[in-house]
Amino acid sequence: MNLSTKQKQHLKGLAHPLKPVVLLGSNGLTEGVLAEIEQALEHHELIKVKIATEDRETKTLIVEAIVGAKPAPVMYRSSG
Repeated sequence: MNLSTKQKQHLKGLAHPLKPVVLLGSNGLTEGVLAEIEQALEHHELIKVKIATEDRETKTLIVEAIVGAKPAPVMYRSSG
């Protein structure tokens, strides 16, 4: 799904006040977490996922795995 810059900006604005609905901890990405993400997307359509690691490479791999399992555009990635 390709979104225009304007569409991404609109969705980013909608997501700004949201709190993360899925938190990834030390266990990383599990089947349970993927199921929770899928359920949250079905219910909310737009969600935030917090990945509790400081390693950028690990975060990138997790985001790629999530998108690979549930095709959805990544709107924004914060560095922190």
